[in-house]
Amino acid sequence: AFISGILLMYAVLTLLFKSFAYPITIMAALPLAIGGAFIALAVADKNFSMSALIGVLMLMGIAAKNSILLVDYVIIAEKEGMTRHEAIMDAAHKRARPILMTTFAMGAGMVPIAIGVGADVEFRSPMAVAVLGGLISSTFLSLLYIPAIFTIVDDIAGWIRRHLGGGFTARKNEGERPATAPTEPDGRW
Repeated sequence: AFISGILLMYAVLTLLFKSFAYPITIMAALPLAIGGAFIALAVADKNFSMSALIGVLMLMGIAAKNSILLVDYVIIAEKEGMTRHEAIMDAAHKRARPILMTTFAMGAGMVPIAIGVGADVEFRSPMAVAVLGGLISSTFLSLLYIPAIFTIVDDIAGWIRRHLGGGFTARKNEGERPATAPTEPDGRW
């Protein structure tokens, strides 16, 4: 079920981004979250239980959302005429605040459960510890890791487009980028 959920997430992201490459970049944040969750469980001496698995599933959603914020902003900035490097730097700068706000809000909600305040602490505590560990690792590492992965995946997709005829990403021609994005709606909505 876990692997089928990841494959379904990839399929939906592929349809949304009209690209096979960008979802790979987005899903590269998932190991950061899962690794942080397992490290936090080991440090806190908590068992990996059903509640910890629920925490890991929540964490995967948050990590994917953070990556989507970064990648989507880079794509939009490139369409508006920025170079890839400028777009990545601008995305990391402008999207860091919403990413950190989400992390701090969710982390603040999990701290009382992790330290054992409230009812049914034995069951819920591993979930909170897993979420806190994964939030810390995925948030701070994804702000560094995802832009680098985006660059690598975009370079590979560009190579495939040039040498194998395309079909890997939605971007048609690397050299053709409009100076500005259209300001009027195109009638699709």
